[in-house]
Amino acid sequence: MVKVEIENGYYLFKLEDLIQINNLGINKLIRDTNMDFKVIKRLMTGELIRIDLFVLSRLCNYFNCSIKDIIEYIPRKE
Repeated sequence: MVKVEIENGYYLFKLEDLIQINNLGINKLIRDTNMDFKVIKRLMTGELIRIDLFVLSRLCNYFNCSIKDIIEYIPRKE
């Protein structure tokens, strides 16, 4: 799980955990979902500028999960 701090909270990127839980390799995920390595890697590391809903829906379908199982926003409590 990768935590990325932002102004009002943080994002948790959980794709790497999903890959490990499902006993997959990145190459298998790329082949099965027909996605680019860079897209998968950015979702694993949190190094992205925008999130493609098409990519998220494809991953949700593949893992049979919800978006919050891949990426989650946690607002800062004041």
